[in-house]
Amino acid sequence: MRKIIILGLITLPFIALAQNIKLEGTIKSEAGNPLEMANVIAFKKGTKFLQSYSITDSKGNYKLSLEQNQAYTLKVSYLGFDTKSIDINIEDSSKDLIKDIVLKELSESLKEVEITYEMPVKIVGDTIVYNVDSFTSGKEKKLGDVLKKLPGVDIDENGEVEVEGKKVQKILVEGKAFFDGDSKLATQNIPASAIDKVQILKNYNEVAGMRNVTNNEDNIAINIKLKQGKKRFWFGEINTGLGDDEKYIVKPKLFYYSPEKSINVLADVNSIGVAPFTMRDYFRFTGGLRSGMSGTGTNFNVSSGGTGFMTAQNNRAQEIISKFGALNFSFAPKKTVDFNGFAIVNDSKTIMLTQSNTIYNNTNLEDKNRTLTIQGNTLGMLKLSTNYNPSNNLHIDYDIFGKLSKQTELNSVASTISGDINTNKEETPVTLSQNFNLYYTINDKNIFSAELQHKYEKDKPFYNSLVTIQPFLIIPSNNSETIIDIIQNKKVTTNRLDAKLDYYYLLTPKSNINLTLGTLLSKQNLTSTISQNLENGSVLNFSNAVLNNNVDYNFTDLFLGVHYKMVSGIFTFNPGVSLHYYQTKDTQLDAKIKRDKIKLLPDVYARLQLKSSESLRFNYSISTQFPDINKIAEAYILSNYRLLTQGNRELENALYHKYSLSYFSFSMFSFTNIHASVNYTKKIDEIKNSTQLLGADRVSFPVNSNLADETFSASFRYGKTYSKLKTNLRASVNNSIFNNIVNNRQIKSKTLSHNYQVSVASKFKDAPNFEIGYQKSFSKYSNTGSTTDRPFANMEIGFLTNFILTTDYSYYKYKNDENTVKNTYSFLNANLYYQQKDSKWEFKLSVTNLTNNTSMNTDSYNEISDSNTTSLYFIQPRIYLLSIKYIL
Repeated sequence: MRKIIILGLITLPFIALAQNIKLEGTIKSEAGNPLEMANVIAFKKGTKFLQSYSITDSKGNYKLSLEQNQAYTLKVSYLGFDTKSIDINIEDSSKDLIKDIVLKELSESLKEVEITYEMPVKIVGDTIVYNVDSFTSGKEKKLGDVLKKLPGVDIDENGEVEVEGKKVQKILVEGKAFFDGDSKLATQNIPASAIDKVQILKNYNEVAGMRNVTNNEDNIAINIKLKQGKKRFWFGEINTGLGDDEKYIVKPKLFYYSPEKSINVLADVNSIGVAPFTMRDYFRFTGGLRSGMSGTGTNFNVSSGGTGFMTAQNNRAQEIISKFGALNFSFAPKKTVDFNGFAIVNDSKTIMLTQSNTIYNNTNLEDKNRTLTIQGNTLGMLKLSTNYNPSNNLHIDYDIFGKLSKQTELNSVASTISGDINTNKEETPVTLSQNFNLYYTINDKNIFSAELQHKYEKDKPFYNSLVTIQPFLIIPSNNSETIIDIIQNKKVTTNRLDAKLDYYYLLTPKSNINLTLGTLLSKQNLTSTISQNLENGSVLNFSNAVLNNNVDYNFTDLFLGVHYKMVSGIFTFNPGVSLHYYQTKDTQLDAKIKRDKIKLLPDVYARLQLKSSESLRFNYSISTQFPDINKIAEAYILSNYRLLTQGNRELENALYHKYSLSYFSFSMFSFTNIHASVNYTKKIDEIKNSTQLLGADRVSFPVNSNLADETFSASFRYGKTYSKLKTNLRASVNNSIFNNIVNNRQIKSKTLSHNYQVSVASKFKDAPNFEIGYQKSFSKYSNTGSTTDRPFANMEIGFLTNFILTTDYSYYKYKNDENTVKNTYSFLNANLYYQQKDSKWEFKLSVTNLTNNTSMNTDSYNEISDSNTTSLYFIQPRIYLLSIKYIL
């Protein structure tokens, strides 16, 4: 029966499409020239019902899919030409129809053209405007539901927006940044009923003067235009719900927009396992963890506190309790000045239970353990920004970002090798970042820009382990204690300044020379101590120098770069080179070491713009990678109860050779999207770990490897939108070679993973809509691997006028290569909505994990210890929830 239903879902839309007739032809001027990007729209005659539309390609071709035995009115329009109306009857025939159309150029005396219909898609330069009502049915709840129905737009599994295969960098509402452009917060919170149009802004750059001298083709923004009546007053919704087992949810959302100001208020308090703000969201905020300026050729990534904690997927833990609140504002007292910012608070508690089986390939040891983890995360973030744009020639912006957090993690482990272990971690990082940018166009030939970033961070990580066996002989613990109680206190402070001055001289409107002068200055201090709490209440402090860090580390990069950019026809060529002077100073163990180094780092960018939305790109660069203080500090640090690490002040920098080739094509005529890329990275003198295995425990320190690590990756994506269907095909592969030193032996390990996914989704306006797909994933590690099959399906059905049912289903079949681990499980979530027409009240009955699945599988490979781990982690059971929403 289930197979019959699935087969019916698959064949239904194709049967519907088979009953349509294709009408095609060309749109030309009276002179016989093809008109690219002309709009052709088919309405059912005498109505405003939009049946089909097309946008002509470079040869003026259009194509419409129309129902048989119907009469239509075609509206054909093109900028600078008279709009033409044509009546046409589609008879019962199996033959496709051809009709060529000629448009007449507008008379010079005609100053205004009245358009009495809304075009579904309008293209003006680098901007694509979608009329939302042409693609939606009214059943959509949030912005994400709307975007999924637009040609060329997708929402990935992490909630981020992709346009024509590229990540959206910023989301605006009425031209104002929505929570610093975070796409996930936008897609999950902006009501669909408030959206009038979606504007895709390609080649986006906030600074007008920089658009012609920099490469912006990957910069895409989305601007949401609100419907009339959604401006100059508050709108939003209040959602509350109660479920079984005392589950609850409260989600108020308020919005206000006007030309001068905007305010957005979001809150989410729930115990149903939905994490409204994850660590992934935290990284997406551009004012958050900036690691310095990109494209300088230097990688010096300062470790940031609180980001090493595990995070659970939504509803993928035993219990998640979340409290989230956010405020976003924008205020423009003048056209030339804008103030904006956001504040976010988040408090969450996560309980995870995991069963793991780890095989250590080098020693053939096997460890089975059961781990209970309780995580607490309290976070506060505040960002304030201002922009000053007195003219098109001058742009100044400044922002300040602060973060306070407290993160705790309690672990209780039962291991077949190490016995019972209890650990406690706590971090309280404080971060303050400031950014200042100035862009000034002196005249048609000269452009100047300055960028400064400063970051201050202070963290005091605390670690405590309670073990029955203390495996590290270097720690002189009192092992006669029943429980060995080890304490580690650590403190890290960082001051970092990045500054860069750019000068652009325009040789011609399509070529320029760019001179760059910049610096990176970093000053860090790290202290750490290890001690033991004894049962009699006293503390045993370990005074051995190798267990106590007190390190000062300074890193300096001074660089001068020159780049040349030239555009000739379809070809763009942008080579460059940068000369770097590096200096490192570290003081520890009463000794100072100072090193100087000079590096010449080339890079090149080339692009073939085959068509307006078709390109082939190549990138090559050499960059350096320098360690921060955590890899320089030579005294031992406990990373966890099984890992003792120390730094190496003799480390040299690594060199990264990066190659990438990518092809991109998107056709508004056929609504076909193709994106393919190949990437290769070779790391020379890579900073690797030399590890001594003590059974399942290990001691490691970093060294420069004389063998190169290599990574090859490739991806392919094909998407096509038909009149009633949207299809997607994705494939990716990643092959990596690692070189590590384990027990004084050089170990080469390889990992290979490849993933394939195909899906088809319907786009009916009134009929039930669905998406079905299949994903197959392969992972291959040293000595083992795994395969996961995942068919999935989603459905949306409207019935009895006021009811909407949505479901999403995924089935997983997991097995390892040895067939010793096999697991099948599935997830089915369902939502039943009831809302009367024009009513402000909505009622929803939702069920998550309807199949009552209790666990999931993951596997991983640790290249340092050369070990494979298969894990089973337990999740929340089935949850019923009845919620009520009031629309303001």
